[in-house]
Amino acid sequence: MTPWLDAVTQDGLAALGARAADADVVALGVSCRSAHELSTMADEMVRYLVREHGYRAVLFEGDDAASVLLDEYVRTGDGDPRRVLAGARSFLRAEEVLGTARWLRSYNEAHPGDPVRVVHPREEPGVPADREAIERVLADGVTRWRDRDPAKLVYWGGMAHTAPGDVPTAGRLLRERCSYLSVGLTFHHGEPLDWLPVLPGDFLEATLDQAKADTFLLDLRDAPAAWADAPARTRLVGPRYDPAHDYLEGTPAGWFDLVRHTREVTPARLFA
Repeated sequence: MTPWLDAVTQDGLAALGARAADADVVALGVSCRSAHELSTMADEMVRYLVREHGYRAVLFEGDDAASVLLDEYVRTGDGDPRRVLAGARSFLRAEEVLGTARWLRSYNEAHPGDPVRVVHPREEPGVPADREAIERVLADGVTRWRDRDPAKLVYWGGMAHTAPGDVPTAGRLLRERCSYLSVGLTFHHGEPLDWLPVLPGDFLEATLDQAKADTFLLDLRDAPAAWADAPARTRLVGPRYDPAHDYLEGTPAGWFDLVRHTREVTPARLFA
């Protein structure tokens, strides 16, 4: 049991706001991009950071070509965001992402002198040959964008890329280059794609499931160091999930500054 957990979890976003005040980039690293609840949590945090904390750039990781068109839409209203996302990578073809894009457009309509942009790093020629190259391309894209536009930036992507770790992930590289806040969006069980096995006890999510609240925010600074700095695993669910291999190894405090956890997830609302 974890008697400390209920004493430190929070049901609002105040802890995110407090940490985001000093950050250049806030990364929302989702453990499963096809889960409705994780996408709606990310959407809520994007809106909160834009509305309350002055973040003026949003990166939807995974499809630079679509992001160019989404930026045009949120700035000017030109284009059809549903059509743009329907032609994007599979995990972006979702009503939840469409809702965020439409909200960004409505925000810009109400604040024409202080608009939000959708980040669209220049696409690299060819496909990176290995994991480290992919991570460097992601980090370099953010760095180049911020060199041109130093506005505070929200990075909505996959946890495998956003969480700093022993492999030089985009998150690790960005942490070396700027004030970087890593937020992990996790869940315990559900069927985002298919049935998932019960997690062993050494997974981060197994501990978080012992909280009374179904959904909460945890600042890792409030967790006992004996837990936050202890070796653990955390699950990564992609389109082809293999529970024997698809997880991160490291420590909770090494991966994240904050965790937003929900107990159960359902499938994202993908376009027909």
